[in-house]
Amino acid sequence: MFKKSLLLGALVLATSFSVAAKEWKEIRVAIDPTYKPFTFKTADGKPTGFDVKIAEALCEKVKAKCVFVEQQWDAMVPGLLAKKYDAIISSMSVTEERLRQVAFTGKYYNTPSKVVVRKDIKTDGSAASLKGKKIGVLKGSTQEKYAKGVLSPAGVNVVGYDAQDQVYLDIKAGRLDGTVADVVEVQGGFLDTADGKNYAFVGQALSMKKYFGEGVGVALRKEDKDLKASLDKAIKDIRADGSWKKISDEFVPGVNIWGE
Repeated sequence: MFKKSLLLGALVLATSFSVAAKEWKEIRVAIDPTYKPFTFKTADGKPTGFDVKIAEALCEKVKAKCVFVEQQWDAMVPGLLAKKYDAIISSMSVTEERLRQVAFTGKYYNTPSKVVVRKDIKTDGSAASLKGKKIGVLKGSTQEKYAKGVLSPAGVNVVGYDAQDQVYLDIKAGRLDGTVADVVEVQGGFLDTADGKNYAFVGQALSMKKYFGEGVGVALRKEDKDLKASLDKAIKDIRADGSWKKISDEFVPGVNIWGE
């Protein structure tokens, strides 16, 4: 009788789990489309870029429809927790601070950041040599965390912006001396443009775990464990079948963005 009760209890528990498990037919994905080549818009206003194509590839693997939701960067995590969307696939680094609020899949890319300033500024990229300079950063980003933690105490004026493209506009207008940004993004989004011809990287590549985390992953609510498991598998699958490399070659050709 006792064994029968245990068996019945196990069956009831298994049934309750199967009923509770959510079927992800649609995944609402938050993006900040101001971060070329990772996330940006085509001339006709459609979202594209490495992050967007990765999101679509992952959704295809889990047999779900991707619905993109545009969100200002520093409101990304609050919006996820408020259930405005189900995932953030927009170059969000996995950091200890963020892990206290949300869950992450394993990485789907990992690139360092670097300081960029006008070529006529004499600096080795160190905080001390940038004293008195005005540096723009994306609000809520790992670059802002680094700038406030390392540059500000040395006398650098760090200014936060709602979008990275706004940083470039103020650099162009002469209101900033430079920025701290992802090396791939700032190369394509600024340095390779006419506006960036008088600017250059300075100092060492920045990848300290304390500020920059352990690579870029998909951010999710902690309770959505089934979605995390599905997306973790999907990341492995697109790496294995060549989909990841095809997308990487399209948007960042010749650059290893997987990292170590």
